Amino acid sequence: MTKTKLKFGVIGSGSWATALIKILSEKNKEINWYIRNRDNIDYILKNYHNPNYLSSVKLNLKKIKISENINEIVGSSDVIIIAIPSEYVSKEMEKIEADISEKIIMCALKGLVPETNLLFGEHMQKYHNISMENFLVIGGPCHAEEVALEKLSYLTIGSSNIELCKIISEKFKCKYINVKASDDVIGIEYASMLKNIYALAVGISNGLGYGDNYQSVLMSNSVKEMKKFISERHKIRRDINNSAYLGDLLVTGYSSFSRNRMFGNMIGKGYTIKAAQSEMKMVAEGYIATKKAYLLNEQSTKKIKLPIINAVYKILYEKRSARKIFKELSDIIS
Repeated sequence: MTKTKLKFGVIGSGSWATALIKILSEKNKEINWYIRNRDNIDYILKNYHNPNYLSSVKLNLKKIKISENINEIVGSSDVIIIAIPSEYVSKEMEKIEADISEKIIMCALKGLVPETNLLFGEHMQKYHNISMENFLVIGGPCHAEEVALEKLSYLTIGSSNIELCKIISEKFKCKYINVKASDDVIGIEYASMLKNIYALAVGISNGLGYGDNYQSVLMSNSVKEMKKFISERHKIRRDINNSAYLGDLLVTGYSSFSRNRMFGNMIGKGYTIKAAQSEMKMVAEGYIATKKAYLLNEQSTKKIKLPIINAVYKILYEKRSARKIFKELSDIIS
């Protein structure tokens, strides 16, 4: 099979997985979709839409093959897109019995793999023998909800294999999706994780009653902090103002669709973490990402100053007063 006739398989059933299925259905003849819940599959086959996520999207079932058997989907796909929250990804990957070392793997999750504290690309290379030549990462800025509405959106697809990256990118392009290819795989993976933390911080400030003026300063400092964090771990020539970094940060920090901003807003208003998670009924990946980013820096031989990440960590994991911590933060950022 030539690389121009690649068959895609999507692993995951959340809003981003559903959005990716919709995008791929525009241009590709057959897409495989792994959904672990049989009841959800039966509902989709009968009603043509996901009952839990992006339920307004009518799915083109003539192009979509759905199965609750992950090995069936993996076995019949050339490109496997992993669109599962980072905290659950290891458990799902353990179900795969087939050799996937020759498969093309695309990362559509945000954050480190909790069990190994590795970026997903690093995890796949170490534990599943995936060559970085066959690994790609999907970055934003792109909200699943706007994909559902077919509003013009942008993806950044990163890979060290630029030729493959360009081929794959063409498969995602459609009337409402523009795609840019990049060779900064690690930078995009880190940016996808960090932007959720900063969006959570903006949400907390909003919940506390801080206005747009403060939030704009917070976002400005966030992009500078993001640049420091990523450069410390993967120093290459990159423009942090590009859409994969700053653009993704802005849309996640300001959008009403941002679950991390929403989660932070609840925390700022005084919700407990458990109560906020229960009310949202969706995963805010910035919660886990905050701990991972904080510990990565604390355990580094060259610890850097990360006042915003540290502030969010103190609120979420040390149960410190959000109002007091943000008062202290306001004296540091400028």
